Amino acid sequence: MTENELRAIVQTNIKRYRDYRQWTQAELAEKIDISINFLSDIENGKKWISPATMVKFASVLNIEPYELFKPADAVPPTVSALFSKYNDEVVLAVSESLKTIYDYYHLQVEDIPKN
Repeated sequence: MTENELRAIVQTNIKRYRDYRQWTQAELAEKIDISINFLSDIENGKKWISPATMVKFASVLNIEPYELFKPADAVPPTVSALFSKYNDEVVLAVSESLKTIYDYYHLQVEDIPKN
């Protein structure tokens, strides 16, 4: 892998995770405390970021720093990234459904007689 390929992966991942959260460049730039122009240059491959800024990106995007270095096809979206695309009502409905399934399974397991 070349340096340019690595830079392309990082810039693609930053944009991809920003898009998952449905944030504009302005919103992400504000959260990380960088200028919109700098973020745009990062996403367009014109600028590179320091390790400290990379840690800020990971923290704000709620990912591990190493996830910025993985090719897009190797990184499945995290559950939180998937849920961030939906409003709170959808997330609550899914959570309640999962709890119902868990409760049902838990009851079924407890009903099994122990020998």
